[in-house]
Amino acid sequence: MTSAPQALDGARVVLGVGGGIAAYKAAHIVRGLVASGASVRVIPTASALRFVGAPTWEALSHERVLTDVFEDVDEVAHVRIGQEADLVVIAPATADLLARLRMGRADDMLTATALMARCPVVVAPAMHTEMWQHPATVENVAVLRERGLVVLEPDSGRLTGPDSGPGRLPEPEAILAAALAALTAPTGGSGEPARDLAGVRVLVTAGGTREQIDPVRYIANHSSGRQGFALAAAALARGAEVELIAANVDLHTPPGVHRTDVGSAAELADAVAARRESADVLIMAAAVADFTPAARADSKIKKTGDADVPVLELVRTQDILRTAVAARADAGDGDGGARPRVIVGFAAETGDVGTTSLDHARAKARSKGADLLVFNDVSGTGERAVFGAASTVVSMLDRDGEVLAEAAGDKTVVSHTVLTQVARLLGRVGSEA
Repeated sequence: MTSAPQALDGARVVLGVGGGIAAYKAAHIVRGLVASGASVRVIPTASALRFVGAPTWEALSHERVLTDVFEDVDEVAHVRIGQEADLVVIAPATADLLARLRMGRADDMLTATALMARCPVVVAPAMHTEMWQHPATVENVAVLRERGLVVLEPDSGRLTGPDSGPGRLPEPEAILAAALAALTAPTGGSGEPARDLAGVRVLVTAGGTREQIDPVRYIANHSSGRQGFALAAAALARGAEVELIAANVDLHTPPGVHRTDVGSAAELADAVAARRESADVLIMAAAVADFTPAARADSKIKKTGDADVPVLELVRTQDILRTAVAARADAGDGDGGARPRVIVGFAAETGDVGTTSLDHARAKARSKGADLLVFNDVSGTGERAVFGAASTVVSMLDRDGEVLAEAAGDKTVVSHTVLTQVARLLGRVGSEA
């Protein structure tokens, strides 16, 4: 398992563990948090200790494990730990634990700590399908979300015994990404996470398209999809309804995000066209091929001789971003209900003789007409080597090419800076709708 992004350095994290079979997966979450530099305090329920013992949690976290409010009474631990936490993650959260959180119970160390916390709280449920879909659980989850807790959607898959269905604990990497998104989200006046995108429908594209030459070869780019997936997780943490179109991405889907996979630029264009009019925000973070082979060979192109080099004829692909802007203009230029209300493009540029990468980005912003263009300088290495990396450096330009803001660091942190600009364009900055 890879380490969590370094944006968690120094964060004081409480990991609550409920009494379900998926408790063993929480060990991987502890590892990821500690590897990122976070200080982790594991608080299992008494039932959780029947699945994974205290020595395991103490060895992984290097902190003493408490389960009862009568432990360390002189330090008032159930108050202090909750007050000092920067983030609370509860994984797995059983149906019983969700009910106790909803009712505001404080009958053990975990629920008391959660009741004291004024920081982001991320809850990852895990239970049998029937429990997850029971009206009582559905109501409990809805109430917790209304209170500002980030309650992730469970995965679908194999459960205990022969059963399968929704209720499986999301993978540790996905929970870590959701936790980072919640921790780095802007906060409201109370210090709790702001939900300035609540109810906003966000469509995000991610990854890089592949243009087939023959059944074996294709034209591609270096995009890993990390930025698009980070944007999806960050938007979800801020209350948005998120749909993700992924082009050749091997990453865990943020829990609660609906994902569609595509391969080529044409498939991506079709997927965006089918969904953009129902979206409030379109974020085109995918790296789309500018050219595709004019014809795809039905069989592998053979190397028949040293002098024989096939000539590859290319044609332009559809400019998906410009098409979306033009379609909105035809419907009313973003006013009177035309969708998407906000369109965000991405531009990875390099400089050349006489022209800087920023000059190219400014020209692209003016020609594309998107409300916001997020620009990466991908020339060279080091901090500018953004493809596949956990961090990035961006500038955000308006449609006239003027720089509105800049951001550098972990891609989730940068995602929140981008989304703050989106919230501003929607007129929702400072809103906790």
